[in-house]
Amino acid sequence: MEGYSTVKSIAEKWRLTERTVQIMCAEGKIKGATKFGGVWAIPSDAKKPTDNRVISGEYKNWRRKKHEETAL
Repeated sequence: MEGYSTVKSIAEKWRLTERTVQIMCAEGKIKGATKFGGVWAIPSDAKKPTDNRVISGEYKNWRRKKHEETAL
């Protein structure tokens, strides 16, 4: 279909797994995504939704920081 992309091409473009893109479509995070049978059709000009899992980035290396604190 013209003007739409597949989950695979969007996953490569956004550097995500195909399953992550499918979940985003199912949760309504990608505007204009439509399911035809068992296949998602995503508008080619769709913007990547923000990742709300990490806000501050402070979780990075949290194991090492705790280990260094206990070693002192």
